[in-house]
Formats: sequence, C-alpha cells, structure tokens
Amino acid sequence: MATEVKKKTKGFFGEFREFISKGSVMDMAVGIIIGGAFQAIINSLVNDILMPLIGMIIKTESLADLKVMVGSAEIAYGAFIAAIINFLLMALVLFIIVKAMNTIREKTKKEEEEAPKEDSDEVKLLKEIRDALKKEKK
Repeated sequence: MATEVKKKTKGFFGEFREFISKGSVMDMAVGIIIGGAFQAIINSLVNDILMPLIGMIIKTESLADLKVMVGSAEIAYGAFIAAIINFLLMALVLFIIVKAMNTIREKTKKEEEEAPKEDSDEVKLLKEIRDALKKEKK
C-alpha cells in the first residue's frame, strides 16, 4: 500500500507532555494554591473565632480542647467536631462559588442565544436572489 497511514503512538511521556502543555493544568495549579490559602482562612475562622465562642457557651476554653480518656487513649472529640465544622464551611463556600459560576454561565448562554446572529455571505446572497426574484414577479 503506497498510502499507508502510520498510527501515532504517544506513549506515557508523550501523553504527559500533552497533559502538561494544556492550559487547564495551570488553571488547576492556581486553583490548588488559592484553595490552600483559603483553607488557612477557614481554619482560622473555625479555630480562632467559632471554637472559642462555642467554648464559652459550653463553659470550656475551646471546643477543640474537649477530650475524653478511654483507658490510656485520649479521644479528642472536640478536634473532630472542629474538623467537621471546617468541612461544612468549605463545602458551603464552594457551593456558593459553583452556584454563582453556573448562574453567570447560564446568563451568558442565554445572551448568546438571544443575540441576533449575523447571516453568512451565502445566506445574504440567497436573500438578495430571493428579493430580486420577488421584484421580477411584480
């Protein structure tokens, strides 16, 4: 066969190079860095503000200090509760961000659908021919 088509095999490193070269990898890296910084803010909110307030209500210095001894093991259930509150706050913030992005995306999509579409050159030509034929019939 003179026109033989060769299969393009990328291999592991070829696929990795393609993955790295895409812009979405950089977006993901930026998201991870910002997410880590945001996690520090949430941790501070929970540990430095919410836990002491909850601790005042239950008459302890901080909810995170709540522990119970089971035999020789110390169960820090207050720290576990703090981790749950951390998770719930992160999930809430992420939900709000995703919901806002989806709302913006839907609004943009509706605007694009409602925007008048410009006719292609072929459609313009066909309309001119149609109009010329209508004039000839009159």
